[in-house]
Amino acid sequence: MVRLHTGMSIGVALPASEAGATDNIVETLIERTGEAAAAGLRSAWFPQIMDVDAITMAALAGRAVPEIAVGTYVVPIYPRHPLLIGGAAQTAQAATGGRFTLGVGLGAQNVQEPAFGVPYPPPIQNLREQLTVLREVLAGEQVDYTGKLVTARPPLSTRVPGAQPPVPLHVAAMGPQALKVTGELADGTMPYLAGPRALGEFIVPTISAAAEGAGRPAPAVTAAVPALVTDQVSEARELAAEQLAFYDTIPSYQRVIDREGVSRALDLALIGDEETVAAGLRRYLDAGVTELVLVNTGLNGEQDRLRTWRLAGELAKSFH
Repeated sequence: MVRLHTGMSIGVALPASEAGATDNIVETLIERTGEAAAAGLRSAWFPQIMDVDAITMAALAGRAVPEIAVGTYVVPIYPRHPLLIGGAAQTAQAATGGRFTLGVGLGAQNVQEPAFGVPYPPPIQNLREQLTVLREVLAGEQVDYTGKLVTARPPLSTRVPGAQPPVPLHVAAMGPQALKVTGELADGTMPYLAGPRALGEFIVPTISAAAEGAGRPAPAVTAAVPALVTDQVSEARELAAEQLAFYDTIPSYQRVIDREGVSRALDLALIGDEETVAAGLRRYLDAGVTELVLVNTGLNGEQDRLRTWRLAGELAKSFH
């Protein structure tokens, strides 16, 4: 059985936006998952935006492609209830035979609050309460919890038979408070646009200390990295600049980019030939990352995407 986080590993994000023109996005993403497995990648991750449901997609893709592990990168906890997230995650775990990882995040207030029309709660308090409930649900335990923001007192069992082992719970945590809560209550962090310096000097030691203080195992660190193997470097960087500029406007991403000592998200994109990208990825592993997830690999068309996946697959095999 393929397992997530059994050492250094490389996976790929499969957003619907990079699937191209298709009559059936579900079938296309399942095909892409098979291509990732054939390239030697260890995992496929599905983001939750406003269209395709990430947990459902991971369950379908993981069941159709048993050679690869799957997960969400990430499902915002706002404005979802942890009982609903936990039930869906357990279902995905049962569907994939234990190859699913649940990645959650706080979400971007300036994007989600207007979309859902529900007040954005105090983020760290909400994260702590959500994780407290999710941990119990994913472990198959009966929940009875009343917090300041979250109440979970289901009258019936929330356990999904077949959801074994318990679903790993990871959080897109990058700030000091979120990392502390994640280290105490979750199994790992999933930072995006955190470079090797920010990871090695801040994120990895902060979450590791929190986990150790809570008597928990060393946390997984699954870092998402924009990466593309291409000969058209200038053109690809222009496209990456357009896609990544949004993150320069979000305070949480601004802070983690600043920790790296660079000025914008584009500066973290690994774009170049095989040697350039491989050297950049190894820096992340040296910083303490347990798994890399390559993003924006579909930036410049099919040929470069597959070229990037082949390199990543070769690197992944060298780690095992």
